[in-house]
Amino acid sequence: MRLRQVGATALLIECHDSDQVESWRRELWRRRGRGELSVIDIVPGAATVLLDGVAPGAASLVESWASSLEAAPAVEGPLVEVPTVFDGEDLADVADLWQVTVDEAIGRLVTTDFTVSFSGFAPGFGYLRGLPSEWAVPRLAAPRPRVPAGSVALADTYCGIYPSASPGGWRLVGRTALKLFDVRRDAPATLSPGARVKLVPTS
Repeated sequence: MRLRQVGATALLIECHDSDQVESWRRELWRRRGRGELSVIDIVPGAATVLLDGVAPGAASLVESWASSLEAAPAVEGPLVEVPTVFDGEDLADVADLWQVTVDEAIGRLVTTDFTVSFSGFAPGFGYLRGLPSEWAVPRLAAPRPRVPAGSVALADTYCGIYPSASPGGWRLVGRTALKLFDVRRDAPATLSPGARVKLVPTS
């Protein structure tokens, strides 16, 4: 772990991997909930956690918490079930990459316990980790000009669901009618960091 001041009131924690990012996210949210950390926003990334709006001198305080990360209680996030129709254009290609049948590929996806690692790319787009490294899926050589909203897709070891229609180079394995982002809701994003996600097959 490396801690850097990146602004007058911003700190960046550089982590070894996504597991350490998740450990820091849980610890920082726990500390904030107990009133030990005053911060405007905690933003996890692929290998970083950004603290925005912290008081000057907070770096030494945050650094002192590093030793307590392993001892911090694991708190499970909310479970979001995503009804999914598995008919994506790239599903057969993913099955070939995994050297399994299409049904076996779907079985892998519906039995994987995903967790929202971080958000990005588009409002409401959560990067879901949970696939083992040996199931990593390469992005398309050329991105599609338009991927429909609700598309469930894979890239590298991440799963993602497009909240709105946009260009994209992830491999499409299915689709959902679940609304992923709505600014009119108190919590606009359905999938926020820390949430657990299950893909539930539906017709």
